[in-house]
Amino acid sequence: MNVFRLAGDASHLVAIILLLLKIWKSRSCAGISGKSQVLFALVFTTRYLDLLTVFISPYNTVMKVVFLAMSYATVYLIYMRFRNTFNAENDTFRIEFLLVPVIGLSFLENYAFTPMEILWTFSIFLEAVAIMPQLFMITKTGEAESITTHYLFFLGLYRALYIANWVWRYHTEGFFDQIAVVSGVVQTIFYCDFFYLYVTRVLRGKGKMSLPMPV
Repeated sequence: MNVFRLAGDASHLVAIILLLLKIWKSRSCAGISGKSQVLFALVFTTRYLDLLTVFISPYNTVMKVVFLAMSYATVYLIYMRFRNTFNAENDTFRIEFLLVPVIGLSFLENYAFTPMEILWTFSIFLEAVAIMPQLFMITKTGEAESITTHYLFFLGLYRALYIANWVWRYHTEGFFDQIAVVSGVVQTIFYCDFFYLYVTRVLRGKGKMSLPMPV
């Protein structure tokens, strides 16, 4: 553990809490991609299959349970509790375009050809692209509420802090996880344009963040 890892986990936690609070307080899922949330729930499910078989630390176990619970709570709120407010007509990203190559890569690039290792690799690759339906939805509608952009900012910050964590671990422990690092860098790249717009528009008090409409 190091400060970058802890800060990254905290940022990730804040992102999900912000999203849940947004849904619960507004009683609405407007502007939120249900497909992205389903993909994130799938990420945590396949990554934490060792929850009942491997114990690392109380912190590790608690965080796994919290992320699993919150991800499924988010999916429940979107597709069950507040389904009448869900903008399904704008959540149209074809997730099979993500799942098929991710599944293929998981079988081709892994550290051991075992079910648990392949599923862990799948979760790492899928997390790198799980946010794409949400970014696509924002681009399609042309704007996003501030609370949704705050969620995306903290989610992107979590990935950036994890890159710092990997750099720190490489220099202090000689540790390098190629699959996790490459996937994390790819995911962070997806946020680059969003970070710029977030800083220049949302943080300057412009409320909703307007984005260029797709051509």
